[in-house]
Amino acid sequence: MKYALINTTIYTGEAVLKHHAVLIEGDKIVGIQSEESLPHTLKKVDLKGANLCAGFIDLQINGCGGVMFNDDISVKALETMQKTNIRSGTTSFLPTFITAANEKMFQAIDVVKDYMRKHKHEVLGIHLEGPYLSKEKKGVHRSEFVRGITHEMKNDLCARADYIKMLTLAPENPTAEFIPEFVKAGIVVSLGHSNATFEQAQAAFHAGATCVTHLHNAMSPISSGRDMGMVGACLYSDGYAGIIADGLHVTFENIALDKKIKGDRLFVVTDAIAPAGSDIKTFPFEGKQIHVENGRCVDENGTLAGSSITMIESVANLVKHVGMSLQEALRMANLYPARAIRVDDKLGSIHTGKIANLTAFDHEFNVTAVVVNGEYKIF
Repeated sequence: MKYALINTTIYTGEAVLKHHAVLIEGDKIVGIQSEESLPHTLKKVDLKGANLCAGFIDLQINGCGGVMFNDDISVKALETMQKTNIRSGTTSFLPTFITAANEKMFQAIDVVKDYMRKHKHEVLGIHLEGPYLSKEKKGVHRSEFVRGITHEMKNDLCARADYIKMLTLAPENPTAEFIPEFVKAGIVVSLGHSNATFEQAQAAFHAGATCVTHLHNAMSPISSGRDMGMVGACLYSDGYAGIIADGLHVTFENIALDKKIKGDRLFVVTDAIAPAGSDIKTFPFEGKQIHVENGRCVDENGTLAGSSITMIESVANLVKHVGMSLQEALRMANLYPARAIRVDDKLGSIHTGKIANLTAFDHEFNVTAVVVNGEYKIF
């Protein structure tokens, strides 16, 4: 049934529209027109003055709602994550699977494949964060599983590229030799968990890497005017970069500076784990016990192990603490991540013909409703 969303301020990704309606039929946006021109017989849904934007797209989410994908490799876990996500405005995401044995990686890819066949435009593919990383910058990743790739495994991953949307690797890991082959297969290569020199990182970008995973975290910094490291290579490049906007992983001042340099190539990720969207305070994660302390998720050594933030909270932080306009903060949560993984032809903005994945939220940054594949859900 065709219906219209009315009484809303629409952030299309290009413009801000008032006194307009978004028309939805099936799973598509079929028009944007003035409210006064709507037919009287058309079904109308009153958003009661809420803001409306394209649904958020989180490219790095390990878990939420009390579950962790690494520890519960199942369609049920992904369904729990999606159910939790939509309450914070995230309509599409990349479940992120961190460093593990090959058989677990294949199991995770198969689960994502099953979910994608059942639910379109929600899970957009898996993000394999590792295991082809730097042991010096592994964070909470298990050292015994950090490794280089074999030719056989490289071929196996490329053969599954329809379900692997992003692969995070370190430029100094021997696996970087195969960046062109991953890219040719259709996998977005992101650089992260790396102690690379500026030159090593630049070589990886030249080989086809187009993104950086959680900028500043678990990577070699700009340590002097002569040593720019991974961070400097990212800021110098024209690649995309995800950043965690919780104020704990990266200071808000750093985010503001990164934004001035990267512009529309910087997008927000949550890097969320089980506590996001839940009230749990401790939980297991890949053989370690993780504790939540004042919003910080840390292991027994105090190492950050992901975040407990949601996408709507990230957008609020960008506006309140970084000083960004709401319009630009929203683009960092929908349009720019869509571009980074090349799905902006279907998602990431409000235009006729695109998938009707939308988020409505009030002026206090409370998500009031979402539309997923054309289906309206109110909270």
